[in-house]
Amino acid sequence: MAKIKRKRQILPDNAVTSVIIALILPILLVVIWFVGSDNNLFNQSIIPTSHKMWLQFTKMISDGSLYEHIAVSFRRVLIGYLLGAVSGVILGILTGLFTRLNQLFIVLIGLLRPIPPIACIPLFIMILGIGESSKTALIFIGAFWPCLLNTISGIHTANPKLIEVAEVFGKKRIVILKDIILPSAVPSIFTGLRLGISTSWSCVVAAEMIASNSGVGYLITYAREMSKPAMLFIGIIAIGLIGLLIDLIMQFLQKKAVYWENTK
Repeated sequence: MAKIKRKRQILPDNAVTSVIIALILPILLVVIWFVGSDNNLFNQSIIPTSHKMWLQFTKMISDGSLYEHIAVSFRRVLIGYLLGAVSGVILGILTGLFTRLNQLFIVLIGLLRPIPPIACIPLFIMILGIGESSKTALIFIGAFWPCLLNTISGIHTANPKLIEVAEVFGKKRIVILKDIILPSAVPSIFTGLRLGISTSWSCVVAAEMIASNSGVGYLITYAREMSKPAMLFIGIIAIGLIGLLIDLIMQFLQKKAVYWENTK
């Protein structure tokens, strides 16, 4: 009998089902929004109709304003996030490895960590002005704390018995760090990186809403002041979609980096 060739599935059945279930609520909300606004069930001065949304969206795409604001915000996030994430991971590794260093920073971390990054906006504006430096500093803080704390937590999750065995066999500290401690810490480090990028995106929007003449946050503030609800909603939706895209990219990178977790 001839063998029947099966088409190769791009996604497994359970993955397809998960995607479909995840899309149910967002699609339902969009349908309720469009149907309700188009039938005057909502106040159109607050919630625009789908037709007004489409006209505003096509206008912003054609004149390039939406792309420009998104690009400005993304550039700010990229710079601040890279500085904050690298600093947080490096200091987290050092603090997690060396007890004395941990004791040195523990009170300072406990004091500064509860302060919301947004609360620092007036201080950064006073010190650095309303230019790019204050926004970069705010994004830096937003990325720094999640990366630092999750890295420290990840370093402390290394199995002490494995470290003890490695020391008995005379392994050098650098080998123990590379082969035992860091692999144990990588999942927690990526959790910090994911939280850091989300917080950074929130911080840049908040900073742009207060002191900026460009970016998605500025776009939302401008739309509110000019009473343009369609533009305001486009800005809000752009924030959500970009945040979702960034998180999906981070999840993909985490699965590639922590490949041994997927085989369990």
